[in-house]
Amino acid sequence: MAMMTMSSKIGSVSCRSISTVRSIPTFLVRNISVQPIRVQQQRYCNRFRVRYMTSSARIANSDSTSQSINQERQERPSFTIYYNDVYEVILPPNHRFPMEKYGKVRRRIQNKIDALSSQEKNRISCEFRVSPLSHVEELTTTHSPVYVARFLNGDLTKEELRNVGFPWSKAGVDRALSSVGGTVQAACDVCDELVRRAGNNISHADEGEMPPVWAAHVAGGTHHAFFDYGEGFCVFSDIAVAANVVLQRYPSVVKRILIIDLDVHQGNGNAVLFQGRDDVRTFSMHCSGNYFSERQTSDLDVELPMGCTDETYLATLYHWINQMRKNDDIAKGVDLIFFQAGVDILHDDRLGRMSITSNGVERRNKLVFDFAHSLQIPMVITMGGGYPRTNNWDPILEAHANVYFQAHQYLSNLSEINISSESRSELISDKK
Repeated sequence: MAMMTMSSKIGSVSCRSISTVRSIPTFLVRNISVQPIRVQQQRYCNRFRVRYMTSSARIANSDSTSQSINQERQERPSFTIYYNDVYEVILPPNHRFPMEKYGKVRRRIQNKIDALSSQEKNRISCEFRVSPLSHVEELTTTHSPVYVARFLNGDLTKEELRNVGFPWSKAGVDRALSSVGGTVQAACDVCDELVRRAGNNISHADEGEMPPVWAAHVAGGTHHAFFDYGEGFCVFSDIAVAANVVLQRYPSVVKRILIIDLDVHQGNGNAVLFQGRDDVRTFSMHCSGNYFSERQTSDLDVELPMGCTDETYLATLYHWINQMRKNDDIAKGVDLIFFQAGVDILHDDRLGRMSITSNGVERRNKLVFDFAHSLQIPMVITMGGGYPRTNNWDPILEAHANVYFQAHQYLSNLSEINISSESRSELISDKK
């Protein structure tokens, strides 16, 4: 049996409790009540101009888009997938970041969906859209205006760029902005649907008969970005920016957010960005021997040993998801989930240090999907880490693609169940 220690600290009061749970490794929970940092927005230097929409333009565009698909969403689930591989960045030879994987993953998802029968495709409305570029107003909800301006204008030092992991270029700026923009827009799409349902006075009971509200981004998950610096191939935190944007823009439907981060590395940037905030809670389950910078404190951190296999990983995740579902304060009152679906937990991953099989990753995904659906919480799915060990990229590409295809099929199966239920109800009604 593994010893499990829980430490909870609220203000100046702390308490500890110790219990034993089979197959559950040591974990740490901290909830420190402090006021969030308020960011003063500033205009960035105009030496480098970036193409992006203004807030009003994005909202107007989002409203127009939501109106055009409202009727369809009433009839079947909608799953919009954003992608940013059109913003190509040529990295130096032998660079260790697999930039080409984004386009390869997106095409693999499309091929999987295209291979479905017409009947299967028609159960769900699925559209692929190019990720928009985020803009300064959005970025500075989360990051230092000075840091944002310095990155946009190419003024970061060599040491800062070395920590990020990418050389600076105009193409790299567009890619960083689209990595954030796609996640922001996916979250806004979800919130637009929630606003529509609220406007139509759909009750909580009625929501059980409505299709789940999900969207996705085949990029993002850049959870190593902090307030005024980046690291680990992360310039800005797309999830953090999206969370802050929707909290500001959609206060009537989103008051509390949960980040489920299942990358092999701790979501250290998001842990710091939301430390002490009650409106965004962070859950990170990661490898205990894979920190490349200082360990941070999430609302819930679960560390797993190096070489961890499917049995331990899934038992641990199942335990904590059930804790959150039943009585844990972390998921209480959550209106939106962000799922950072890194696949660097795979044994095939070059940087992962864990031994999860592809089947284990698929079972992990389903646990998260079941959790969101059982609590009727809308969800945004992002990519995360995934680094091929050899020239054979197939295991990593397949694992990434399956996250999105699984979500598509999950929604499709729910739609089929609802259609079958409606058909049975009609048959019973006709017989009467």
